[in-house]
Amino acid sequence: MRPEIIISSMDAERLEDLLAALPQTGIVGRAELEAELNRATVVEPEEIPPTVVTMNSTVKFTVESTQEEFELTLVYPKDMDGSGKTISILAPVGSALLGLSQGDEIEWPKPGGGLIKVKIKEVTYQPERTGVYHR
Repeated sequence: MRPEIIISSMDAERLEDLLAALPQTGIVGRAELEAELNRATVVEPEEIPPTVVTMNSTVKFTVESTQEEFELTLVYPKDMDGSGKTISILAPVGSALLGLSQGDEIEWPKPGGGLIKVKIKEVTYQPERTGVYHR
């Protein structure tokens, strides 16, 4: 069972536009992202709780199988860079992070089969929390 997710109306609209611009097949993670958007509770950006992962949030999370901890910023594909500090919303773990809250865990399909389990440790930066609603 997956935890409840909350996303802002702005993120929902931009992600739906992104999906509409992508080919229907051949994009890894597309179906999972669509499913997450369909089950999400959508609220206005000003109503997003401060501990929820939104687009452009920086989040600390742990991969259960390795106990490895990461701190990455969830971004749109166009905002990926070579710093190693960003993760695309289209990456399997990227779409898994969207809308989760601190303390949440989720199992997510990984490329090549099997599942990966991630746990949200902390949302270290969230645009909405700092009053940035129209990024």
